[in-house]
This record gives sequence, C-alpha cells and structure tokens, in this order.
Amino acid sequence: MWLEFSNLTITLLNCLGIPAVHLAIAWLCEQFSDHRFIRCLPSVAPKPNKFYEKYLFIRRWKHLLPDGAPWFDGFPKKKLQSTEPDYLRKFILETRRGEFSHWVQWILITSFIAWNPFPANLIIIAYAFASNVPCLVNLRHTRQRLLPALIKQL
Repeated sequence: MWLEFSNLTITLLNCLGIPAVHLAIAWLCEQFSDHRFIRCLPSVAPKPNKFYEKYLFIRRWKHLLPDGAPWFDGFPKKKLQSTEPDYLRKFILETRRGEFSHWVQWILITSFIAWNPFPANLIIIAYAFASNVPCLVNLRHTRQRLLPALIKQL
C-alpha cells in the first residue's frame, strides 16, 4: 500500500472510483474522433484464428458480456446488423475503440492498488482483470471474424 487512507476513505474510493473510471473512460472514448481508430485493411484476408473458440470457448460466454457503447449513444456491437462494407468498416473501427477503452480501464483500475492494503489489492487486480479481459478478448475475436468478411466484399 503506497498511500495511507482510513478504511472509510478506501471504501469510498473503491466503491465510487471504480464505476466512475469505467463510465468516464467509456464516455471519453466515445467522444474521440473515428480517425483515431482507423487502420489500413490488409490486402489479404487473415487466416481464421480458432484459438478463441478452441481454447477460450468464447462462443459459450460472449453473449453474457454487456455492450456499454449504447449507454453513451455509441455504436452497438452486440449483434451484427448488416454485411454492407461501410457497416463492417464501422463495426471493425468500433471494436478498436472498445479495445482501447478496456485497456485504459484495466490500467486505471489496477492503479487502485496504491491505497488498498493486502489482500484487497489482490481483489482489485482480479476485478480489473475479470471486468476487462473478457471484453478485450471478445472485441479482438469479433474483429478477426469481420475482417475476412469485409475484405471478401472489396
């Protein structure tokens, strides 16, 4: 524990700060311009990566993840609405935006260990991992599935 606070202060920082980080970073990332997340498409469709399905069983649990983007009038990523190239481009871009958001959330929430004593600091680390890594995995898996579909249409 790097910073010393009373138990009440630590509890308030955790109970108010962690949700605030999730919401603030998600909202902030929705405000960023699309051009920050645009990447050139590969000229050849990448080979399908079965790692996520074979070892992480992503198809069994991805439906359980919330899609927070619509809370801030963002692009919904829960279901594919179209296979039009412009829609797929936007969907891929939004997976990058979501991935960036979750990386920042993970880092900032992990920084809460600065004032949490043992073993609460381990709980904070576990929470930061559990609340962001499944989303990161799902966003990357989705993008890897959409890229070949988009490249095939071009």
